[in-house]
Amino acid sequence: MRITLAQLNPVVGDIDGNVRRLAETLERARRDRPDLVVFPELYLVGYPPRDLLERGWFIERTAAAVGRICEISRAHPGVAILFGAPVASDSLRGKGLYNAALLVQDGHVVATHRKMLLPTYDVFDESRYFDPGPSAKVTRLKDGVLGIHVCEDAWTDAALWSARDLYSVDPVALQAALGATVLVNISASPYNVGKEAVRYELMSQHARAHGAPFVYVNQVGANDELIFDGRSMALDASGRPLAVLPGFEEAVVTVDLAEATPAGAYTCLDEIASVHDALVLGIRDYAAKCGFTRAVVSLSGGIDSSLTLYLACEALGADNMLGIAMPSPYSSPGSISDARDLAANLGAEFRIMPITGIFDAYLESLAPHFAGTAPNVAEENVQARIRGNLLMAISNKFGHLVLSCGNKSELAVGYCTLYGDMSGGLAAISDVPKTMVYDLARYANRTREIIPRGSLEKAPSAELRPNQRDQDTLPPYPVLDAILEMYVEDGLSIDQIAQAGHDREVVVWVAKKVDQSEYKRRQAAPGLRVTTKAFGSGRRIPIAAVKTP
Repeated sequence: MRITLAQLNPVVGDIDGNVRRLAETLERARRDRPDLVVFPELYLVGYPPRDLLERGWFIERTAAAVGRICEISRAHPGVAILFGAPVASDSLRGKGLYNAALLVQDGHVVATHRKMLLPTYDVFDESRYFDPGPSAKVTRLKDGVLGIHVCEDAWTDAALWSARDLYSVDPVALQAALGATVLVNISASPYNVGKEAVRYELMSQHARAHGAPFVYVNQVGANDELIFDGRSMALDASGRPLAVLPGFEEAVVTVDLAEATPAGAYTCLDEIASVHDALVLGIRDYAAKCGFTRAVVSLSGGIDSSLTLYLACEALGADNMLGIAMPSPYSSPGSISDARDLAANLGAEFRIMPITGIFDAYLESLAPHFAGTAPNVAEENVQARIRGNLLMAISNKFGHLVLSCGNKSELAVGYCTLYGDMSGGLAAISDVPKTMVYDLARYANRTREIIPRGSLEKAPSAELRPNQRDQDTLPPYPVLDAILEMYVEDGLSIDQIAQAGHDREVVVWVAKKVDQSEYKRRQAAPGLRVTTKAFGSGRRIPIAAVKTP
């Protein structure tokens, strides 16, 4: 059987555009004479469509688009087309909607496979929209029997869920028992660091366990905070790769399961390289799908803003980037020179907008109201808020997307200013710990110096008061990041983290800062998810609650 893996980047809600891309892909694949062309999960509407699924007109348009795909298939006789779409059920109970894989051939829907396992953990909330498929089934195609299933249906290995088996049924095993000779999974599996190895081992294990080739087609692209890495694959019956598609880019590859030979051992992408590529894709797609062609970054000469500008130039092109330095009375000369050198190295436009005069005017206005008090964070944060307002003015006037530059470590403990450095349309590196920021900066400089040495070597500082350093307030970043990983991503208690070797007093301070800053994060710009637990839809912590264990 000749199968074409169509690893595409659908746009959420763009049903007509996604159908058009499907038709174009079929035309391009014609020369490969495929028996089956496979598209990702919910390809027709893009993933995740979220509450668009609750609009009746949206489901009606989706159903009409399925009809158009049936018509398109008539121009490709004998070729089966497999794609994901929401499908209405006939039942008056439940949600009335399935997350389905539709198999179309010669003008007709010849099979509908309904997703049985609906994830509700982390960023997933599929039970909000869908009913679980009632049973497993198989479909005959040419001389094979297809076991078609949707994303989570394959994530049934008990080892994945540590303390308990998350699911009581294994759709893949059920299909194998029904005689499936080829297993096919359509997915929209979001990226995070380390997931690729888990995913490959899982799919390979299914192939080995059931002695059947396994075809896995994953969405690529970014939708809001979620980034999809693709890395679709075809495996032989021993779980060995016959073809592995690239990460973070579209690809269409045809594999002949009867004739293909193993392509060698599966090799995961380098971790820092994959985070780099994920963030570039995330910025590019967020801007494009929201209608932006240009972006602006506030440049402090520090490592975070330097990395953000670099990533944005990679995503949108240096010609579409504006870097603005906004020195205050406390900005060091090196901050301006490093920012200027960075922009020059990248070929991005650079401007200087001093804020000292504006800052003085603010302080003069506040003086009667602050009389008798010592200067503190209130005066410091005025500077950040001035910068945020200036950036938003540039955005309003010229249509630039404002990229905020805060990293995960700062956002976690509230070392950021609401309506100041948190202002923006996208928080590009908000899920990147500070220690990883340095790794990414070094990766950016892998062939030549782009991020200036001064930005890499200087002690991190917000420069909001004389001689300020981050470490005046925060634990050393390697210590902070290690504690944050255990507290935020692993969900460990203060006692457990302290028992792992960290100073209890420091752990208590970090945990309280994380909990106290929840209200800030709720008002932050959306951020791109690259770790296993980002601050966003996958972490739902109450604000007005006692949280620290």
